[in-house]
Amino acid sequence: MIFRYTILYVDDVAASLDFYEQAFGMRRQFLHESGDFGELATGETRLAFSSKALMRQLGKEPGMPDPKRPVFEIAFETDDVGKALAQAVSAGANLVQDVREEPWGQTTSYVSDPDGYLVEICSPVQFPSAG
Repeated sequence: MIFRYTILYVDDVAASLDFYEQAFGMRRQFLHESGDFGELATGETRLAFSSKALMRQLGKEPGMPDPKRPVFEIAFETDDVGKALAQAVSAGANLVQDVREEPWGQTTSYVSDPDGYLVEICSPVQFPSAG
């Protein structure tokens, strides 16, 4: 079994794809002609978006994301957290936490996307050398 994708429930799939392309440099892989489903290429996995309207048609009632009380986060890894954070904020992300050096050797920052989902922008984790 492999982890293939994560789906975020949003009001406007095309707008969410546009935001992630501009804010994080993702590449659009697919947008269904209905506008109710789309995907971004992110390497081995995909970040997908489904309209809340479609989810309601399928008998689900999506909740509202809250970056102050998140139940999960998306993390994008980069070698230049400050530059990536500036790009995300310039594209419309809301700053949650500025760039910070963590005690475990990682640089982190947080934003929320226009739909309220929490996004971490971070450097690679520096694991202690095995010895």
